[in-house]
Amino acid sequence: MAEKEKLRVELCMGSSCFARGNSSTLMGLEGFVEENGLSDRVDLEGHLCLGKCNTGPHLKIGDKEYSGITDPDAVIDLIRKALEE
Repeated sequence: MAEKEKLRVELCMGSSCFARGNSSTLMGLEGFVEENGLSDRVDLEGHLCLGKCNTGPHLKIGDKEYSGITDPDAVIDLIRKALEE
């Protein structure tokens, strides 16, 4: 049986997105991945800027882009759904 590809979660860590909530989202995601033993299934990546400053905080889960989500729990829910697909 083939191994599933890791879910790639990219967070903009540019100053605007960082200040608008991606700093706390990153901390929440790191805890979620560690607590649930998902390091072999989820790849967290930070980027200096994803070029969407006016709609931040910006992130990408797999091929889907999201903006304006400031609640880490909402992002965790999106990751759970993506892992089920």
